[in-house]
Amino acid sequence: MKLRKEDKVIVITGRDKGKTGAVMRVLPKENQVVVENVNVVKRHTKPSQKQPRGGILEITKPIDVSKVMVLDPQSGKPARIGYEIKANGTKERIFKVSANHEKAAKKAEKTEKTDKKATKDEPKKAETKKAGKK
Repeated sequence: MKLRKEDKVIVITGRDKGKTGAVMRVLPKENQVVVENVNVVKRHTKPSQKQPRGGILEITKPIDVSKVMVLDPQSGKPARIGYEIKANGTKERIFKVSANHEKAAKKAEKTEKTDKKATKDEPKKAETKKAGKK
């Protein structure tokens, strides 16, 4: 499981869709995480030694890992987590949205440059066609 305690996550499905919060607890055996202010349920309790008054308690229950995505700390966008092994042998956690975002920006710049070249060439082609017809 790639999520850690205190990661900021956003819920992507279910009744709490769109809510964000920090991971309070990770349960790798059950493939679940407990996120603050997400999946809060009300529990009706009888009076006991621990709870002498009893009553209705609000408890945060675990949510499946597949229903949350980690938020990239730099961009604030939902991201997938990967690992990169550096030259010195250390393993570093990377957020894929940042790397993909940079690659997509570079591709967009390249396409803009080629589009500008194409638009500059088109009027010249039209002029040569007109000149050839006369």
